[in-house]
Amino acid sequence: MDQARSTISKIFNGEPHSYTRFNLTQNMEGDNSQVEMKLSSEIDEETGGNGVGGHLNHNSNRTPYVAQKFGRTPKNLCFMAATIFLIFIIGYLIGYLVHRNKDLAPTCATSALRYEDVSVAHETGAAPLMDWDDVKKLLAEKLTTSSMDAVLGQLTSSNHRAGSPGDEDLGNKVITKFKEYGMKTWTDEHFVKVQDPPASGYNRIVFKNGSEERPTGFLSYSANGTARGAVLYAHYGQEDDLRQLKDMNIDMNNRVMLVRAGRISFAEKVANAAKVNASAVLIYPDPADYSIGESTPLFGHVHMGSGDPYTPGFPSFNHTQFPPVQSSGLPNILAQTITTGMGMNILRQLGGRTQPNGWGSINRLGDESDVITVEVNNVLTEKRINNVFGVIKGFVDADRYVVIGAQRDAWGPGFGASTVGTSVLVELARSISDMVENGGFKPRRSIVFASWSAGEYGSVGATEWLEGYLSSLSMKAFTYINLDGIVTGQNGFKVAASPLLHSLVQNALKEVNYDKDKSLLSQFGKNNWESAILEPLRMDSAAYPFLAFSGIPSVAFRFHSGSSDYPHFSTNLDTRENLNSVTASQVPQLAVRAGQFAGHIALRLVHDHLLQMDLKKYNQLIRSHVVQINGKVKAVQRMQPQLLPKALTVKWLIMASGSYSRASSALAADIQNSDLEDIEMCRVINDRIMTVERNFLSPYVSPRDSPFRHILLGSGPHTLKALTNHLDSLTTANPDADAELFRNQFAQATWTIQTCANSLAGDIWSLDNEI
Repeated sequence: MDQARSTISKIFNGEPHSYTRFNLTQNMEGDNSQVEMKLSSEIDEETGGNGVGGHLNHNSNRTPYVAQKFGRTPKNLCFMAATIFLIFIIGYLIGYLVHRNKDLAPTCATSALRYEDVSVAHETGAAPLMDWDDVKKLLAEKLTTSSMDAVLGQLTSSNHRAGSPGDEDLGNKVITKFKEYGMKTWTDEHFVKVQDPPASGYNRIVFKNGSEERPTGFLSYSANGTARGAVLYAHYGQEDDLRQLKDMNIDMNNRVMLVRAGRISFAEKVANAAKVNASAVLIYPDPADYSIGESTPLFGHVHMGSGDPYTPGFPSFNHTQFPPVQSSGLPNILAQTITTGMGMNILRQLGGRTQPNGWGSINRLGDESDVITVEVNNVLTEKRINNVFGVIKGFVDADRYVVIGAQRDAWGPGFGASTVGTSVLVELARSISDMVENGGFKPRRSIVFASWSAGEYGSVGATEWLEGYLSSLSMKAFTYINLDGIVTGQNGFKVAASPLLHSLVQNALKEVNYDKDKSLLSQFGKNNWESAILEPLRMDSAAYPFLAFSGIPSVAFRFHSGSSDYPHFSTNLDTRENLNSVTASQVPQLAVRAGQFAGHIALRLVHDHLLQMDLKKYNQLIRSHVVQINGKVKAVQRMQPQLLPKALTVKWLIMASGSYSRASSALAADIQNSDLEDIEMCRVINDRIMTVERNFLSPYVSPRDSPFRHILLGSGPHTLKALTNHLDSLTTANPDADAELFRNQFAQATWTIQTCANSLAGDIWSLDNEI
């Protein structure tokens, strides 16, 4: 308003050298467009009296025609003064009305309002932006230890395996609580195929001429049948472990691998063994890692993937018929868990060569005479499972949402595996609902709370939901927060997350207190928080399919006791008493801190105008892969020139990496210069941010063959890590290496990165076309 009055005054007062710049809102392509208005007096000065300005000032001593006509009579002066006053009043009224309407409009409110009649006042439901410090304080007031402890007691169950009455009862309790909190609720029903142990028979092992053992634990999705071969101890069954055995020239063909539980998932152990042509895998809990007694059985699954492996890439809805098909991640070898006592009995009788250093106290690997028979008779069954949902709707972009989820089922009591996470889920729903209902907090975007079933069979409930609604979720769900296994100790804190969320995670670590005097960051990540706290996202986490299958930025975290995993997962000993023993009976307190950490991330994402995602974090990851690939391509061209000719260049991959870097920097600049009052700008920038993760999914591979299509964080031959490994094989002229296949995968990975850069740039006229 002051600017308008000043401009009008200068026009009528003839003030020299006036210059007014109206800086328009920066457009979405990063174009720093400006419109400059120069008044005629300044044009005269800059043109030196030539052109229009010169013509107007020519014969400046001559009396203008208007002055000649009207003269400076008192009547005319009064008329001019009245005209100026009238113009001033009109300008003031226009400015007041515009300013008033701007104040009435919600910041970044729904863009549908622009189609309404502006003369009518509309109730948008969007309150003025609550200060972030007030939001944090409100969450801390609502999320209490006493309330958490009560919910933990209400949701504790001794038997809630997926699809069982106990699982259904827990689901009903969760949805009832969501309804009590005033949330909109719904359920999602699936009919999935899982493997269970034989109902009438049994699985068995016989070592040498000893007695028959019948383990009660089992591994779902194992191949069925009988295998007979010599035992080979393979430590944890990791790729490095098997590489050491290969370097010792040990024949692994048709051997029965005996491996320790831990470090990697059961599925990865079996997949690694299958690659070296083992006939079966036996997995046992070593007493050095697990203090669970001699006879405690282990349970798990060996599907190298997630979801129902008999409907890969499709949802398991009852009304949908598919031809017989199965996931490429199902193993073709036998897999069985055995107890600590069974495993140690076999180890003590092994002969053969000495183990590598650090592999264990019993130091023999086994020889051809250490023969064992393994028989697996698991039964494939169909189960009806229900996912349960509740939503707190946003007041601005209600169709954009963060998802917070926890698995509800367990092999046994599952207190640490599922009860704590489900309790935190329910308490976060209660607290945030109360913040909205009674605390004055109005989130811009929605929060979906999800209780998954069949998590123990490989995140089946979560993955089936993703498969069923992938097209709906791709541009609406912008983050997933996983609450499974979040309290397994108290001496450490680990986070696995998409690089886009690292800065948001760091801020949450600073803001959430571990105790009265220390934040989570100062307690667990004083010097270098990334090396101390960050870890890779594991395939057996429910966050993994959200990230690597659906392209939704995801985060998982946990309090833990140290280097070893919580020993009672996948057993019937996962009780509150055993979890208390490793947390000094601080489970409710730790659950509250975990809830605050998850809550801070979720609330920040639904509170701010723009999504707090660090686009430049992926630059470092892409560049590190490009540097490795570049060096290895040159090594192959030097050592095996017949495989990769000199014509193959890494130039295009380097340029694609540069395109992403420039596009992310340009969008970061757009964000920095954005007008948060511009409704459409907020939404369009957020949409560009949301495309990043999804566009790292390779469009060149089938979800059935390679469901985890993320080229940086996924799994399969399309990933940049796989390209690096393929180059290693080409360097040594490994017979399994295929130079032509590598070149195809190399081109596909290059264009996937360039496509992500193009999408990040925005409109087609803003694309980086250097490649």
